[in-house]
Amino acid sequence: MTHADSTPFDRHRLVIAVDGTSGSGKSSTSRGVAERLGLRYLDTGAMFRAMTWWLLREGIDVRDAAAVAAAVGRPAIESGTDPRDPTITVDGVDVSVEIRSDEVNGAVSPVSAVPEVRARLLDLQRAVIGDGGIVVEGRDIGSVVWPQAEVKVYLSADPDARAQRRAAEQGGTDVASTQQSLLERDRIDSGRATAPLTMADGAVHVDSTHLTLPEVIDQIVALASTPRDTGTRDA
Repeated sequence: MTHADSTPFDRHRLVIAVDGTSGSGKSSTSRGVAERLGLRYLDTGAMFRAMTWWLLREGIDVRDAAAVAAAVGRPAIESGTDPRDPTITVDGVDVSVEIRSDEVNGAVSPVSAVPEVRARLLDLQRAVIGDGGIVVEGRDIGSVVWPQAEVKVYLSADPDARAQRRAAEQGGTDVASTQQSLLERDRIDSGRATAPLTMADGAVHVDSTHLTLPEVIDQIVALASTPRDTGTRDA
């Protein structure tokens, strides 16, 4: 297996960047790819959620960018990288469940838009990626966090499919309100000044609307096993 430039392909140093919209299946896909290829896994979104959870617990107004910026260096956030059992801790406490609450869901976008938050977590993310051998999911992995990633994927699905999936994950919540929430998250993430959601140069666009999870995983595993060309394209 080789890269497009014919240098040896080293899976143990490989970085697969998976970006995309909310509800498109990034987490399940990234974990599945990491398990299939024997790689580590990093959910960068969980890091932003962990920061948001900590801010809320500390009583800091998440919509006060200056207050958030002043506090970002205080919590110790650590991500586990086992795709079968990913963990996220804040000051040594596992908050994997707490960060998925409705309160955190409603607060994570303004927190994520604060440049100081992104700068702090960017350093942590790059430290975890280190020498590679990892699948990393988020919204700016291929464009900002690790633009040199050997494989870049932009995962999307149409809004209805995304809403159906997310509502099912949340125990059958209202699909229409879920779709509205997802679209609002897209609007905020795409429009923020710092590290907006975008398809990175060299990324492959994978539309998961009509694909099963195993089919999406198969596509990305195939991308990681074949030479790649530069320039964004559809799978």
